[in-house]
Amino acid sequence: MSASMFLDESELHQLTARKYKSKQIEWLRASGIPFRITATGHPVVTRSAVEGGTTATAQPVQKSWTPRVIRGQ
Repeated sequence: MSASMFLDESELHQLTARKYKSKQIEWLRASGIPFRITATGHPVVTRSAVEGGTTATAQPVQKSWTPRVIRGQ
């Protein structure tokens, strides 16, 4: 049996110990767990967000362009 990419409703309830979606969202925000909200208002959490798996390769932060006049060069 393969696990889904996203936590199901029972796993989300177990993780947050909250039944209502608004309370689950509050708990996820307070805990710093990344999630998205569906069109129906339910939070969606990827399994890797809570399992500590590798995330997508992080892109290096690119510095914004600054004119030489401001940089002093």
